[in-house]
Amino acid sequence: MKYDLPDVIRVEEDGPVRVVTLSRPDALNATNDVLHFALAKLFPQLSADTDARAAVITGAGRAFSAGGDFDLLDRMAKDKVLRKHTIDEGRDIVINMIRCRIPVIAAVNGPAVGLGCSVVALSDLVYMAESAYLSDPHVMVGLVAADGGPITWPLHTSMLLAKEYAFTGDRISAQRAAEIGLANRVCPDDEVLAQAVATAHKISKLPQQAVEQTKRVMNLHVERSVLATIDFAMTAESESFDTDDLRANVDKFLGR
Repeated sequence: MKYDLPDVIRVEEDGPVRVVTLSRPDALNATNDVLHFALAKLFPQLSADTDARAAVITGAGRAFSAGGDFDLLDRMAKDKVLRKHTIDEGRDIVINMIRCRIPVIAAVNGPAVGLGCSVVALSDLVYMAESAYLSDPHVMVGLVAADGGPITWPLHTSMLLAKEYAFTGDRISAQRAAEIGLANRVCPDDEVLAQAVATAHKISKLPQQAVEQTKRVMNLHVERSVLATIDFAMTAESESFDTDDLRANVDKFLGR
């Protein structure tokens, strides 16, 4: 199947496994408007790929995805049409990942921050390189944390820990992530992708209907929880762009 996506996401076939690479390595795969759009379109296309049985998602270069692009945040603060469009896309990313037909394994090869952290939180299995870490700095920047991390972490770990990491944005090391239920396995840095792909191939050899419907059974729990919170969360995040705190932090980062 030919995927209709911008160049910032590569999809490669490895038999029945699709290896998805976030590809803005010079920007540490930070999420600009093009990558954000591509992520919103990716998962329905994976579901429509009738030859696909599992997918692995990773990042090009040194990072999985090092957070949001501050230029995009700046434009969203100034342009309410762009803001609504991007917030709506963010909702699509969350729902599309939850409803994706095939199992998605995150091979976290480096820092997974902001939306990168959310993609990890929404994946079905998580393999992390020893040097990798997770972080959701929405609140630190002045934004309501509206997508994957804080709305799904309470399903993976304790509510107290979910609140701690959502409020503070502190880094969660690979080892800590595995200890508290945010990762399945910690791998040597140079083996994380290979181990994730090997597991994807193992899953791809199992009975298709049983795998996909078992995923759906479990993700119904996730979907119901997310649908109970996401509309409020997205509205609240949109309102964050009008706050003095957000504007001050963006100006500071952009050197104004």
